[in-house]
Amino acid sequence: MREDFRREVVRAAVLHMPSLDEGKRSAIDRQIKRSVSIPGFRHGDKAPLSLKARHVPAAFEKNPELVKAILAGWAEAKADLRQQVFDLLTGRGWELLPIEADRTVIPGFLTRWPAREDFDIINEAFKQAYAESEATTDEVSLMAVWLSGRLPVDVQEDEANED
Repeated sequence: MREDFRREVVRAAVLHMPSLDEGKRSAIDRQIKRSVSIPGFRHGDKAPLSLKARHVPAAFEKNPELVKAILAGWAEAKADLRQQVFDLLTGRGWELLPIEADRTVIPGFLTRWPAREDFDIINEAFKQAYAESEATTDEVSLMAVWLSGRLPVDVQEDEANED
C-alpha cells in the first residue's frame, strides 16, 4: 500500500470512529493504546481524533492487529463502496463471506484469485457499473481485497487449460 493511500485509509477510519459500532471503535482504540505513541498522551487512545489520524500510519505498517481494526473501520466508513464492491464481486461469481461478517477474526489472506480477474479488470467493471462513484482505483482494489480476503498473488488457471 502506498504511503499516501495508507494515510488516507487511516484518516478515514479514525475520523469515522465516533459513528462506528462500539466493537470496532474499541478495537481501534485498544490497538492505538498498545502500539501508538502520541506526544503529550500517556495512552494514545485518549488523544483527539486528528492526532490519532496523524500518528497511527507509522504503527499501521508494523502491527497486523491494528491493520485489521483500521480496515474494519475504514470499510464501515465506506459503507456505500463496500456494498457496491460486494455486489460487483458476487455478481462476477466470487464467493464471499456475508457483508456483515467480522473479517478481523480471519487469520490472514488467501493468495489465489479467480481466473481472469485482476485489479484492472475489477476497477474497469466497477467504473462501468458505478459510473457516478467517486471511489478511486485504490479504494476499489482495497475493498475487493478486504471483502474477498484474497491478495492477488496467484491467479487460478482456467480448468480448461489444465492438463
